[in-house]
Amino acid sequence: MKFDKKKGVRRFGSVNWIGLYTLILRECLRFLSIWMQTVVAPVLTAIMFILIFNIAIGESRGEVLGQRFLVFITPGIIMMTVIQNAFANSSSSIIAAKVQGNIVDTLMPPLSPLEMMFGYLSGSVFRGLLIAIVLLMSMLVFFSQPLYAPWLVLIFVLLGSALLGALGIVSAIFANKFDQLSAITNFIITPLAFLSGSFYSIEAVPDGLKSLMLYNPIFYL
Repeated sequence: MKFDKKKGVRRFGSVNWIGLYTLILRECLRFLSIWMQTVVAPVLTAIMFILIFNIAIGESRGEVLGQRFLVFITPGIIMMTVIQNAFANSSSSIIAAKVQGNIVDTLMPPLSPLEMMFGYLSGSVFRGLLIAIVLLMSMLVFFSQPLYAPWLVLIFVLLGSALLGALGIVSAIFANKFDQLSAITNFIITPLAFLSGSFYSIEAVPDGLKSLMLYNPIFYL
């Protein structure tokens, strides 16, 4: 990476737009090339979750916070699917490059740490947003559930994807193999997602656990 010593500015300017665009494009095409595994499979899993809960509990559960159980549970399952895949996108990309030994292809180009972080985050956010759109369209078609406050939905999907995408970057930096990354997923990400109130109301939780849930960032998503 070359700098102008007199001006203290990179030869590419304050932002290497070509390099940043290339990294973003690579991260998006990386998961789109296996879209059956990275997009379709999570969507089908989420739909199966909703169908099973609706068949097993359904109307017998009664209303939750003034809403039908299916209406209550759907947003939580959608967000859980979005954030899990956002985390998986950035973390798997970095750890795979480290294990295969081609991480140097990302580190050698004239990209600043901020540009590299934004490039990886963009892939996670795009994957999360794509999955959210497909799931929301499925909800409208199969369950006839209207979408309220679409701009708020968009904001929360983007923030949730960015948050878990950033956590995936940090996790992959410290992990040296897929086993270590799986441990983070199994013992941190998954418990936080399942204990975030996606399947139940916080009002049904004992007071001691309720206060702990308020420290779970995924609860607010």
